[in-house]
Amino acid sequence: MLLVLVVLLSAVGNVLLSVGMKHVGAVDIRSLGALAAAGAAAAISPAVWLGIGSLLLFFIAYLLLLSWADYSFVSPVTAFGYVLVPLLGWGLLGEQVSPLRWVGIAVICVGVGLVSGTPPRTTAPVPMLDEEEGR
Repeated sequence: MLLVLVVLLSAVGNVLLSVGMKHVGAVDIRSLGALAAAGAAAAISPAVWLGIGSLLLFFIAYLLLLSWADYSFVSPVTAFGYVLVPLLGWGLLGEQVSPLRWVGIAVICVGVGLVSGTPPRTTAPVPMLDEEEGR
């Protein structure tokens, strides 16, 4: 359940940031004034704030997930978010996804399927430093 939440929060957060920044428009990085104006526009964008909130929740859930499973399991399985983002971009934002990208997405799905069939933890939990020193 937490794994699904991590994937969803990451994908939704990134899509919301994209929506917010599309409303801000292209940012001219050669001009300090343009950067400040873009920063101000992003700071008042509800989509940007919702995206930041979603990614903050993602980060907390990701930390919890890493405390329960090996990183070598968590990172590849959460790559399913790379499948959701183009699907959301295509379905919600009307973005075009090339056939070659769809092939790449299919390859990611196969990889996630392979990794998710393995045990989430192959190592013993790492004891806290204080416990090792007998404190």
